[in-house]
Amino acid sequence: MVICITGASSGIGEATALRLAREPGARMVLVARRGDRLARLADRLPCPATTVAVDLTDDDAPARVRAHVEAEHGGRLDVLVNNAGASWRARFADGGWENVRRTMAINFDAHVRLTEALLPLVRASAPSTIVNVSSTSGRIARAGAGAYCASKFALCGWSDALGAEERPNGVNVALVLPGFIHTEGFPQRELPGFLVSEPDVVADAIADCVRNGRIERYAPRWYWLAAAVRILLPRGVRRFTSSKAGSRLVTATRPGDGA
Repeated sequence: MVICITGASSGIGEATALRLAREPGARMVLVARRGDRLARLADRLPCPATTVAVDLTDDDAPARVRAHVEAEHGGRLDVLVNNAGASWRARFADGGWENVRRTMAINFDAHVRLTEALLPLVRASAPSTIVNVSSTSGRIARAGAGAYCASKFALCGWSDALGAEERPNGVNVALVLPGFIHTEGFPQRELPGFLVSEPDVVADAIADCVRNGRIERYAPRWYWLAAAVRILLPRGVRRFTSSKAGSRLVTATRPGDGA
């Protein structure tokens, strides 16, 4: 089983690599910007692993990853985990389109471009899986995090459509929506402990999608309640997210570290 994970240098990506490396016959392709961290992670894994140090927003990044998979694994790709991401906190009046642009570039465009390049390999390896790591912020938005939320909403919509399109080809497209997760890039120090989980929780959700064909998982599971409340009580949710209490949720956002 050849598994490609982006944003693998730390946080959720690193935890996912450690988790999926225990799958029978696993062979890993680790992708991120920081080659030194990828090399150290590869040495820790209990399975064969190769690395691609690349910024996924570069024009040639998708082609470089595909060429690596073809050269190192004969073009086989059973699992693609699109996890790389980042966030820069700003209200739209302050950050404007530029903040939206750079956030979309890594959180949405990079996933779409890489999937386009690798989809023929994933199809040829079917039954196979694509896991897109979105966020609970892809279902419920917060003031001051509009660019991040927009990118994650886009990833949710695209994943649903891609899943419907690729099911006849034997490709399961799964969506994982983490809540507040403590990572290097998102330390979550301002939040009460019961709201914050560790990357292993998300890694387990991703593994569940790979092993059991799930198409959507919140991590932790109970975060689906936030999305349900958004549908049932939209006015109340907007009032809360614009309040002082809601602003504490926004301050948990920090630049991402897994790209």
